[in-house]
Amino acid sequence: MFRNVAELVELAQSNKVKIAEIMIQQEMEVSERSREDIIAQMDQNLSVMEQAIERGLKGVKSHSGLTGGDAVLIQNYLQSGKSLSGNLLLDAVSKAVATNEVNAAMGVICATPTAGSAGVVPGTLFAVKEQLNPTRMEMIEFLFTTAAFGFVVANNASISGAAGGCQAEVGSASAMAAAAIVEMAGGTPQQSAEAFAITMKNMLGLVCDPVAGLVEVPCVKRNAMGASNAITAADMALAGVTSRIPCDEVISAMYEIGKSMPSALRETAEGGLAATPTGRRLEEEIFGKPKAKLVDYLLTK
Repeated sequence: MFRNVAELVELAQSNKVKIAEIMIQQEMEVSERSREDIIAQMDQNLSVMEQAIERGLKGVKSHSGLTGGDAVLIQNYLQSGKSLSGNLLLDAVSKAVATNEVNAAMGVICATPTAGSAGVVPGTLFAVKEQLNPTRMEMIEFLFTTAAFGFVVANNASISGAAGGCQAEVGSASAMAAAAIVEMAGGTPQQSAEAFAITMKNMLGLVCDPVAGLVEVPCVKRNAMGASNAITAADMALAGVTSRIPCDEVISAMYEIGKSMPSALRETAEGGLAATPTGRRLEEEIFGKPKAKLVDYLLTK
């Protein structure tokens, strides 16, 4: 039905429906499943997200000891009434962190679009829920909207950190979330596309440099920043701000930047933060020797 964002927006506008509806129809066509089955599956995904946030906000620790407990700290700070960035934004940050801390602790999450970027979409969704008071179906539609934009990125660029750096993971997740926030807030399909473009533009070039090769540092905190970026871009789009570079061209630029990145900055833990003295020290403390395989570490647990 659609291959790029321009076609997606045109379909939604011409049919006078939400972007979420276009994605539901495409999924029905491709999978040959009923509307009820498709919505039920997305409802299940939503439940997984909610449960991950709830678990993370109670406090979890990863097996490596690198991450855990930050979501609780942020929520406690939020409740103190002293936060500078505003309740909605900081709530989104805490819930994004909570989700990724659960992932790092080997808990169940919903990859949106990847495990390493799984916090942004649920973090923002369950934060804006407190302000917009959506129905359960509207929350499910939020996920279909993110899926529509994620579908375009996956088919025209990349959602893999190994292929395109963290811009392809957290960058894509943040842009997907921004587009869905706009739609839930009553924005137009074109405004969703503008929010996506604004978000992605500001995450271009983000490298993937996991310390010790684990999806923890800096991944968890990058989800926090991604959630912040998404909410800010959504507000900009709703205010009428547009991207001078069309959405599909931004996606293409992300793809080209990813291809030009050295392999040391694409999930190999050979460069960036992973190659700092502290990064190498942590790697040796966790694995006992540099460059040890993650699978060997997990087999000892």
